[in-house]
Amino acid sequence: MAFLPEIPCSLSEIGAKALQWPELIEHLSGRAQSPLGREWIAALHPSAEAAWINRQQQRNAEMQRLLAAGGFDFRGIFDVTEMLDKAGIEGAALEALELRAMIVHAERVEAWRQTVSTPPEAVRGHWPGIEDLSAPLLPHDLGDLLRSLGGKIEPDGSLSDNASPELARIRRAMGQQHRAIEASLRRALAKLSDDGSTQDALITVRGERFVIPVKAEFKRKVGGVVHGSSSSGQTVFVEPLETIEHNNELTRLLDEEQAEVHRILVAMTRAVAAQAPALLLGAAILAAADAHQAIARFATEFACVRPSFVGDSAPANPDSDGGDFELTAARHPLLEMRLRAQQGIIVPLTIELPPGKMQMIISGPNTGGKTVALKTAGILALMAQSGLPVPADRARLPPFTAIYADIGDAQSIEQSLSTFSAHIVNVGRIASHADHNSLVLLDELGSATDPEEGAALAVAVAEHFLERRSWCIITTHLTSLKVYAAKHEGVLNAAVGFDEATLSPTYDLRLGVPGASAGLNIAARLGLDPAIVANARTQMTTQQVDIGRFLDDLHAQLSAASSERESLAAAQLALDAERRRLDQEGRAEQQTRTRQLERELGALIESFESQLRDTVKAIGDKTVAQKIARDSALRIAQLKREFSAQFQSTVVAHNPPSSVAADGQTLDRQREPEPGDLVRLKSLNREGRVIRALDAKTFEVSVGAMKMRVPRHDIAEVVASAEKPPNESKRRGGVTVASAANSADQAYMTSEINVIGRTADEAEGEVDRFVERAFLAGLPRIRVVHGVGMGVLRRTLREFLGKHPHVTSITEPPYNEGGQGATIVELRQ
Repeated sequence: MAFLPEIPCSLSEIGAKALQWPELIEHLSGRAQSPLGREWIAALHPSAEAAWINRQQQRNAEMQRLLAAGGFDFRGIFDVTEMLDKAGIEGAALEALELRAMIVHAERVEAWRQTVSTPPEAVRGHWPGIEDLSAPLLPHDLGDLLRSLGGKIEPDGSLSDNASPELARIRRAMGQQHRAIEASLRRALAKLSDDGSTQDALITVRGERFVIPVKAEFKRKVGGVVHGSSSSGQTVFVEPLETIEHNNELTRLLDEEQAEVHRILVAMTRAVAAQAPALLLGAAILAAADAHQAIARFATEFACVRPSFVGDSAPANPDSDGGDFELTAARHPLLEMRLRAQQGIIVPLTIELPPGKMQMIISGPNTGGKTVALKTAGILALMAQSGLPVPADRARLPPFTAIYADIGDAQSIEQSLSTFSAHIVNVGRIASHADHNSLVLLDELGSATDPEEGAALAVAVAEHFLERRSWCIITTHLTSLKVYAAKHEGVLNAAVGFDEATLSPTYDLRLGVPGASAGLNIAARLGLDPAIVANARTQMTTQQVDIGRFLDDLHAQLSAASSERESLAAAQLALDAERRRLDQEGRAEQQTRTRQLERELGALIESFESQLRDTVKAIGDKTVAQKIARDSALRIAQLKREFSAQFQSTVVAHNPPSSVAADGQTLDRQREPEPGDLVRLKSLNREGRVIRALDAKTFEVSVGAMKMRVPRHDIAEVVASAEKPPNESKRRGGVTVASAANSADQAYMTSEINVIGRTADEAEGEVDRFVERAFLAGLPRIRVVHGVGMGVLRRTLREFLGKHPHVTSITEPPYNEGGQGATIVELRQ
């Protein structure tokens, strides 16, 4: 059974030592809970197979979910191969402590099987990768094994009394014999202590026999068997005759106990051997699961992300507009660990090669972080292809088949090579093997030799890798390489930050510009004799000084532009917030004023109607009064509808359209409104029902009892779709109202009123108010349910409705729709 990861398509080279891969793996393995988990991580290395990488990344991400839900305890699993081989021998018996370890292992395996079978809510349905890993284990139920072995072995490795009924009986008999022997020996001691024959009044054991100490000169006085003497010879240990039989019986019981213990151990070993496949399989699966949980713990602690690869069918960042090599806010994991231990904070790096660029030249001062940038890119590439999440905000990389690194002091005393020679040998080997699927990392290319020759050689090497289309990152102080990067289309300059005011590095990486070495400035800051520094400056050529000054000015301008950009962004955020606040306050004030005007106008109209009714009542001719009342009510209703529409249109016109909500989010993201939809209007901040679409940009909407024309941009969102409300009655004050939406053009106002049980006067008042609301809402007809009874309510209401100014006709519905118990009322339009 393989307890280590099976890694296909391993990279031909990974530059492990130069990129500190072993140190990272050692740290990761220390987070595993079991020896198997640590060994699994220790054997991890990069792969070029996308399917394997994605599978590992998926499992790590899923274990982060489980970790957030409490995680799993993998302590207790181990390599059970050797014990199971021993258990497989006929008649063999594992030691009690070995069996106890196997029981703990089986408990962990069964607990994991149960976790996968019935996972916590946080991961249920969200960990297909772990389910696939654990699927072979699910048919193996270790419950019977654990129930048969549970509680039989004590923590010290001894068998408990309830390991078997026979063992319990033997140990009870042994206890009785112990007590009988103790009683016999104490009687003998009592007899001998009177005359001083005993050395000490105690009971001891010699050769598994219970004896008493007797002075040597009195040994013949005591009848029994002598079982040795003290080192001085003054004391002998005697087993009295009356105790011999008890000791013999105890010895026999001890033999029976050992035989029963052996029998139990053999039986338990046989039970363990019967479950060998499940125990082996569980060890392999839990080793991988423990490793994934350790990696998930690291990913959570260091805010890692799952990387994506060029060519992925579903990249992790489909909206990214970056290149094929992109590490945003990346951090070297080992450096971050060290800085955390020192209470320091790491500065993230963004390393990006835009489309068409395959080579980056990083320049800048010493101690500025060039080598850190190089190592960060390399180790994150290794982590990504090993199926590990990487410490960055975003990561997108090409899949490499080899990662070559030439970093640090390569001097080799054993091979009699200087630093330069050793570098050249290594670079030559890399140049002969690297191809378009390789990542090449070269630190201080062209150094450690004559500057002019080194510069020429460095440019030639860089051009070689560019022609081979190898992905390449090079650090340098050489001006020739900076110029080379500026002149070649596929190469990008980058500079590590340096604060000229404090003469200290900032450790950030600026893309697109070269960096100045600032060697003389750093030497001065580090305390070199000012006279020496001044003399060195006089040795520099005018061209070198001009280039250095130009680069210094360029970086100063970049820093100023960056600061100004940040200030502008902060100011814009403040302006946006203030604009939203003022907009909200203005709208709130407008809405308050609108509601106030609505109330005042409503009160004015009601007062006018009241005065009109009083005037009509004062007319002596009843026929003329009825005609005037009917014509006045009809005209007033029409004017109210026209005025309401004009009022709402005026409100909309004085509330400019806005597609931005209070939280700054665009609300015009909903689908197109349809007749019957409940929508929210921006201008009124109220909800209304869409009656119909007048054209592509205008809708007729009812708000309460009013209809209004609304432009499309005033509809903020669809609150509820056009579903007909359930035909359920709602009773208020004895009047039942039911919804009867017969067409999409209706305003969804209630179109039926039930006044059964009311007096004629009460019913007339209710129906009058209902007809008024229905007429204002534009309903073509209503249905009045009054019941059959004695016919009084029917006649009263029909007579009243026949004279109502808003009614054109009344009819009796068919028998199956109420017959004499209801009246259909057609309204004026």
